[in-house]
Amino acid sequence: MTPVLQEISMVKDYSQQSRPSLRWVFERPERIVAFGFGSGVIYPGPGTWGTVLGWALWLVLGQFMPLWLALTAGGVGFLVGCWVSQKVGDELGEPDHSGMNWDEAVAMWLVLCFTPASLWAQLCAFILFRFFDIVKPEPIRFLDRRFKGGFGVMLDDLLAALYVVIIMALLVRFEVF
Repeated sequence: MTPVLQEISMVKDYSQQSRPSLRWVFERPERIVAFGFGSGVIYPGPGTWGTVLGWALWLVLGQFMPLWLALTAGGVGFLVGCWVSQKVGDELGEPDHSGMNWDEAVAMWLVLCFTPASLWAQLCAFILFRFFDIVKPEPIRFLDRRFKGGFGVMLDDLLAALYVVIIMALLVRFEVF
């Protein structure tokens, strides 16, 4: 266990990963971002809460942006996510700690760039994204094992988002939405 983990308040969860406190998360800006503005300390399901964060940010900001700006924001979010995931993962001694959920937030934002505005379409995209993020079908699983560090943390969610965008495009094409 790293010295940082010994200093902060910890509790064991079902996955046997250590769980930083909300207080610890809000001590540094990179932790705040990596832990999805605190949503990563909500258990169970911090990844789901990160996805909810991405959807909420989209509803408040993204849906009012032109597509190019929303995609640019998603790209910046991805790059920032690579850096904060690497830094905080190193600090925790766990490269892909389950509480670090900025990757889910950014991926969901990007999915919603290509999803119809209806609640049902967005809910379908949410469910599909959680499915692909959890199951990690090939080649996502292969790339998740191959790429480590901050880039690897962000990449598997980006690929899950791509799967969802393709499925949503087909659903729109066949007039489901």
